[in-house]
Amino acid sequence: MKVQPYLFFDGRCEEALEFYRSALGAKLGMVMRFKDNPEPAQAGAPGCGAGNENNIMHAEFTIGESLLMASDGYANGKPEFKGFCQSISTKDDSETKRIFDALSKGGTVQMPLGKTFFASSFGMVADRFGMPWMVITES
Repeated sequence: MKVQPYLFFDGRCEEALEFYRSALGAKLGMVMRFKDNPEPAQAGAPGCGAGNENNIMHAEFTIGESLLMASDGYANGKPEFKGFCQSISTKDDSETKRIFDALSKGGTVQMPLGKTFFASSFGMVADRFGMPWMVITES
């Protein structure tokens, strides 16, 4: 059994994948667009109406050893991520800072990166898509 995040970027999936490639070294795997579906779209199906043919129906990408999946979802342009947080652990403070700074560009720092009682570096940020992240240096 596996549990893997499936993230819906509400019409900004391609932009998000490029951002994570640049900021986190994400590697893109399979990408399927709505136009690639050999079957006609079902009436009222989210995100696949006229004008959304090039939107991403399904994508897979890896960050480090983790596989994540993503989609444009409803394609309304305003992704919302609530009730969870992605967590990235690194081996040293300089890598933690590099990742935190990259995720912060265009985002909102929720807890500045700093030393805590449980880690030499820890911070929380919502990136430009609103995706919440915790970045920590492993002990």
